[in-house]
Amino acid sequence: MKYGLFLGCNMPAIRPDVERAMRLAFPALGVEVVDLEGAACCPAFGTFPSADENASLAVSAWNFSIAEEKGVDFIVECGSCYSSLRLAKDKLEKDHERKEKVNEMLEGAGKRFEGTSVPRHVIDFLYHEVGLEKIREAIKKPLKDIRAVVQYPCHTRYPSEVLGFDDPGRPRVLQELVEALGAEVENYSRELQCCGGAGGFARLAYLDALQFAKKKFDAIKKETHADLIVVACITCLMHMEKVQKDLSKGNGDLFDIPVFDYAQVLALAMGFDPKEVASISIIPREKVIQKMTA
Repeated sequence: MKYGLFLGCNMPAIRPDVERAMRLAFPALGVEVVDLEGAACCPAFGTFPSADENASLAVSAWNFSIAEEKGVDFIVECGSCYSSLRLAKDKLEKDHERKEKVNEMLEGAGKRFEGTSVPRHVIDFLYHEVGLEKIREAIKKPLKDIRAVVQYPCHTRYPSEVLGFDDPGRPRVLQELVEALGAEVENYSRELQCCGGAGGFARLAYLDALQFAKKKFDAIKKETHADLIVVACITCLMHMEKVQKDLSKGNGDLFDIPVFDYAQVLALAMGFDPKEVASISIIPREKVIQKMTA
């Protein structure tokens, strides 16, 4: 089973331990990882597509062309990257005139978008292609006595007719993937609330985004006994750590629940070295890693 790996911008630059977790865990699950050399930003939502949608689509098409040249579909971890690429593919396939315009822009670089490669979000890929049974068989250190909550990436849920691989109103894929590692997943009232980290919200109104996130963390603290939070998006990972640190400043409350990407808890349960796959964090995680790997 051969798949490309689209890293995006934040993972290799800021959280390379997540990338390392995937590069170790995937081959152990029978997946040959193909590097997409020359891949660019997805590009993310916001200013670029608002200012020049064709140019934005051309950047997405550039990324697709690299995977197409290698003859592979590709795995994406970041929810925004997944959504941006999947929506670009859908738009280009439905609008022949725009597709040709984009290909004219790529022609000078010797690239062309055909639409033959499919981006797969990492939890979709692991659940539907690798499968829970194979994951269970690969576990060397089951996460027994670990209680987790999960954070679903918003940009994998809607518009579900283009992006969906789970029930958008009652998603289960990430929870079942965590349970396959031996952990108990606890549900809570604000489980489907956005982390608040994507796009203009956190950048333009950070104090509002902070209070928005506080409602979520208050619910986790009140309604669960979570040892950790498991996410499947690099933005969620970074933001849910940062806001906990900021929420703990000067108000008497302590928010200190460790946050992990699913690939990291997968790699830890498979017996890989925490120093390689889970070494970077804002919220201290040594105690829960020790509990997970004992």
